[in-house]
Amino acid sequence: MKPCPSSVKTCTLLLGLALPVLLSAAPAPVTFDQFTYTGRDDVFTPPLPAGHYRNPILAGYYPDPSICRVGDDYYLINSSFSHFPGIPIFHSTDLVNWTQLGHVIDRPDQLNFDGLGITRGLFAPTISYHDGTFYVICTLVRRGGNFMVTATDPAGPWSDPIWLDFDGIDPSLFFDESTGRAWMLNNGNPPDNQPLYNGHRAIWIQEFDIAAQKLVGERSIIVNGGVDLSTKPVWIEGPHLYQRDGWYYLCCAEGGTSSHHSQVILRSKSPTGPFTPWADNPILTQRDLDGTVPGAVTCTGHADLVIGPDGNWWSVFLACRPYAPDTWTTGRETFLLPVTWTADGWPRILPHGDRVPAIVASPNAVDFVPDPAQPLNGNFTWTDTFDTAELSPLWIMLRTPKTDWWQLADGQLRLTPQHELISGEGNPSYLGRRIQHAKFETSARLRVPADDGVTAGLALMQNETHHYVWGVRRTADGLSVFVELQNGAEPATLVTLPLPANPTTIDLRLTADNETFAFAYATTAGVWQPLLPSAASYPVSVQAAGGGLHFTGAIVGPYARIEP
Repeated sequence: MKPCPSSVKTCTLLLGLALPVLLSAAPAPVTFDQFTYTGRDDVFTPPLPAGHYRNPILAGYYPDPSICRVGDDYYLINSSFSHFPGIPIFHSTDLVNWTQLGHVIDRPDQLNFDGLGITRGLFAPTISYHDGTFYVICTLVRRGGNFMVTATDPAGPWSDPIWLDFDGIDPSLFFDESTGRAWMLNNGNPPDNQPLYNGHRAIWIQEFDIAAQKLVGERSIIVNGGVDLSTKPVWIEGPHLYQRDGWYYLCCAEGGTSSHHSQVILRSKSPTGPFTPWADNPILTQRDLDGTVPGAVTCTGHADLVIGPDGNWWSVFLACRPYAPDTWTTGRETFLLPVTWTADGWPRILPHGDRVPAIVASPNAVDFVPDPAQPLNGNFTWTDTFDTAELSPLWIMLRTPKTDWWQLADGQLRLTPQHELISGEGNPSYLGRRIQHAKFETSARLRVPADDGVTAGLALMQNETHHYVWGVRRTADGLSVFVELQNGAEPATLVTLPLPANPTTIDLRLTADNETFAFAYATTAGVWQPLLPSAASYPVSVQAAGGGLHFTGAIVGPYARIEP
């Protein structure tokens, strides 16, 4: 090191210039040794008979399912809003056992989610296949509109977005095998952009040139308002077209995605209509049933249909599982049910008044075999010891990353703390996995932060303004363990306890029992100490975060930050 200049004034000036640089250096990464999640929901407790599966087939925040069949293989995708990677994609050969292949949006340069709220971003993607190519059509809400990505392998890589010039949401691509033509459908504005009432929408159609990958010809409305415009139906959306026995069937959601959600069916001899609704619509709903009874399923709709391995038609759709009246944390989940056809050629997913069953006979009586690496339903324990080369596809983050603030090395997850918070609109140092149960336990072991002004632990969040953070923070006064809740505009610390023993590692735990949370910590493995024995789960419910306008579910996982 060069000696300091003889001039004290010059030395002081140089030190003054250097100090901000030193102080702004990134703190040391916080190391997590393991993370465990265990689900214990009552509905999953009864034994599963041979040749049956459980609903939901994808538990937790897996909304807006879309499915396609290619030979003997099935591929399913879901909405992911402003989480990254985006649009999870799953594979199955029997509709019952699913494996996640990855994500359709998995490169930061594909799309930009900066500044978007958690429930903006990627809405209602649909997947289809034609002549060796997979197509995913989606809407990036509040930034860019409708787009298409393609791949020859559903596991990727998927192309950069091809932007499509039409308004609205919920685009769906239909390939007419009888004519060789393709058609784009979507939810758009009502005629002349003049809604007759709040929620008045329309289903539009336009031809799609497969070779040129662009829309051609005129757009036209094939459904105005819904099944019966005189009843002022709201939010006709999620359109899908199918062919069967010379008919074109148009299947749509109606009623909004909350408790009045439903699925309706119409048919025509032409993809452009005119379409006639079935007299016995809806073909799926739970809105007329008591949603407060134990095991109730609500909000059913946004269905997609496919021919199963048994040769019969099946449906995937979203629904919710309340743990208290009109209250859930898990968000909208993916369910599976068989479709029956009437003698005069109409499909029905569930008879009026029937409840969505929790246990259903599988296609071809296939057995459900849980995958311990990717548990997607039922009760299970999943532990990540971070000893893989890449993150499990079950982990997601908030918005698009700009730097690699996470690393996997030597059986550890290392998070570099940032100033960005989960309450902001950027990409904080946070990884979450979906909450899939109302009764669950989650825990993690981490090394305490090495730097003052750093907090690390776990965060369970529904959105930017509704989340719990519990962990350990280091300040000039020493170490402390705490629980923080944000249930609105500002966070509040609920409890803080000093850690005078100055441990090097700490275990953190949350036990959830429907409406109640209990937080604990341990500085000696297995010796748990109460941190906050009783707290309400409601602040991180869908209803607290915005109800029918909140489209995601809660996630939980490791979090590190620099204190404001």
